[in-house]
Amino acid sequence: MPLFTIETTYRLPIHRQRTYEAETLDQACDLAIADEGWDDSKSDVEASGDTYVTGAWEGRDAAYIGRLLSFPSRFDEQVQRKADHFEVLLGLLKILAHAPEGGSADVELWRRRAEAAIAKAETILARENDPIEGAAS
Repeated sequence: MPLFTIETTYRLPIHRQRTYEAETLDQACDLAIADEGWDDSKSDVEASGDTYVTGAWEGRDAAYIGRLLSFPSRFDEQVQRKADHFEVLLGLLKILAHAPEGGSADVELWRRRAEAAIAKAETILARENDPIEGAAS
């Protein structure tokens, strides 16, 4: 039976609570983001993210030395899948929002692309693999 080395990850929120003196909330937020000191940070294990695959290799203990394998998209980080797809959805909305009033010969092309983007978004929400690549573009 084949062996596979799988690297998995989860995001662990680390937080700190500090007080900043500032004229406005906006300035205080800027100070907090720019603050590089984390010596008083705390891990929030209760709010950790889902486990996702970050690498796969064939063989025992083959991480980073064997050939990196492609794995089904449903094992990617859900938040990142959504973020990556956001750009596609925004691009489609911009094109459709600026379409000429009387319509265009490209409407069917963009409708098919929109339908493919919707299908991919639905697979992301359902935690399923992306639709077949050729059909999604």
